[in-house]
Amino acid sequence: MINTQQSIGVFDSGYGGLTVFKSIVNKLPDYNYIYLGDNGRAPYGDRSFDTIYQYTLECVEWLFAQNCPLVILACNTASAKALRSIQQNILPNKYPGYRVLGVIRPTAEIVGDFTKSNVVGVMGTRGTVNSESYLMEIDHFFPNVKVVQQSCPMWVPLIENNEHLEPGADYFVKEYVAELLAKDAHIDCIILACTHYPLLIPKIKEFLPNGIDLLGQDDIVADSLVSYLERHPEIAGQLGKAAIRAFYTSGDPRAFDASASIFFGETVNSNRVDLKL
Repeated sequence: MINTQQSIGVFDSGYGGLTVFKSIVNKLPDYNYIYLGDNGRAPYGDRSFDTIYQYTLECVEWLFAQNCPLVILACNTASAKALRSIQQNILPNKYPGYRVLGVIRPTAEIVGDFTKSNVVGVMGTRGTVNSESYLMEIDHFFPNVKVVQQSCPMWVPLIENNEHLEPGADYFVKEYVAELLAKDAHIDCIILACTHYPLLIPKIKEFLPNGIDLLGQDDIVADSLVSYLERHPEIAGQLGKAAIRAFYTSGDPRAFDASASIFFGETVNSNRVDLKL
């Protein structure tokens, strides 16, 4: 066991979850955290359902083994394709008392507060879009809201190569935004359904008409976690508050640290972990 104090685990297939982690730390700075990026097997977006589920479960179980009774899947693909099965099939039988939360439901719960036209756009990876998870979750909370989706396969590579704010990114940002808006002229709110995408917000706004709200998930998920811990003191009471933050990756720590600092906004020093359980 790497950490002996109970921590909040934060997981992503790569770097994007660090935008959520950064916001969580800003709002809940006293808690202990372990961040795990499965960079050695990223990206998850185009992998099969079964593969994503298996990889996500391995990462969740690794975090459980590091004394994390609460794990946040700060990854839309993992939340779409693995969260429900883990919550319903794994936790009750194998890990009673442990909790795993995702990023899709917190976003779906509040999107109705941002749309007046009742037409919402969703921009995400192919895996997230094809899962139709946002259509189902938003319909659950706001059945009168129409959801229009657009996959953006080039955005994550642009961000991970630190080219997202360069002029060369303009073509792909403009193209995907235009394709989404062409599907319905009444879209007045767009969900950025990938935790990488907050880094693209300045560029996306250049190509958005006035009057369209742009929702990143970083603050939404962090606010949802604050509320969750207030409503579940039995979970919050288990967690250490020594402000310990540890970073792990299944890839090359040096490469992870170089890119992670862009997403997290601070210097990151990670350790490599073998996820084969």
